[in-house]
Amino acid sequence: MGSLQWIVGSDVDDTKAHLRTDDCRLTTIMKYALGIDVGSSFAKAVVLREGALLSYATMPSGGNYAAAARKVSTEAIEKAAISDGDISTTIATGYGAAAVNFADRTVADISCLAAGIYHMFPSTRTVVDIGGQFCRAIKLEAGRATNFIQNEKCASGSGKFLQVIARILHMKVEDIGALSLQSTNPVQFTTGCAVFAESEAVSRIAEGASPADILAGVHKAMAAKIVNLTIRLGLTQDCAVTGGGAKDIGLVRTLEEELGLKVLVPEEPWISAALGAARLGLSPNA
Repeated sequence: MGSLQWIVGSDVDDTKAHLRTDDCRLTTIMKYALGIDVGSSFAKAVVLREGALLSYATMPSGGNYAAAARKVSTEAIEKAAISDGDISTTIATGYGAAAVNFADRTVADISCLAAGIYHMFPSTRTVVDIGGQFCRAIKLEAGRATNFIQNEKCASGSGKFLQVIARILHMKVEDIGALSLQSTNPVQFTTGCAVFAESEAVSRIAEGASPADILAGVHKAMAAKIVNLTIRLGLTQDCAVTGGGAKDIGLVRTLEEELGLKVLVPEEPWISAALGAARLGLSPNA
């Protein structure tokens, strides 16, 4: 780029000065980042423009992570009304990140979750991520993960538990939360194992327990597991809850009761890691 010159002449308004370059005009180039989170159950994609959320898309991961990543990315880009060529950087994260062969780089999902939650709720110091296969508690400092504890040996603290119970009750997972709030006598599960809890739920149905009471009991069992994680980590407010489990209003309210505090929940809890990936793409040091 050539040197900058100020041009003031009789053919222009004397009160104005015009900035130009010798060989090109200065233009503003918008920076778009694509963040992709390929989880074990769902694939999510987010498009950020100069740090602002422009669009997002979600879909089941299925058996082909590469295809899911490509499809969900295309949907997010189309929703943003831009083209693939407008994307300046693509960051992949999650269980199937390695399958995203068009990404510029991959970033650990813990780091992306931290960045995504901090982007939405800067006051957050503890994050509870209730995923499809496991649950984890993450400690944040200035938007960076400094420690975390993960429970993946048992599904009782994860979204998988909700899927199992929904199948037993012949209902959709997305309907669990609202129905559980109608409970008047939550079932007390005597086991902390998802496998045994499934058998116990079947027994309680045979005994005449209502679906609402069974679901409320499931939420209490899950919340107990999650609270234990936060105690081991060291709970610091503010606390945010994300992941598919955060879409269950019954579980969120039960968790608030067990923690004794209100939690922050994103408008779309599924996209936190994808949002963080895109944010780190625009600002690697964020």
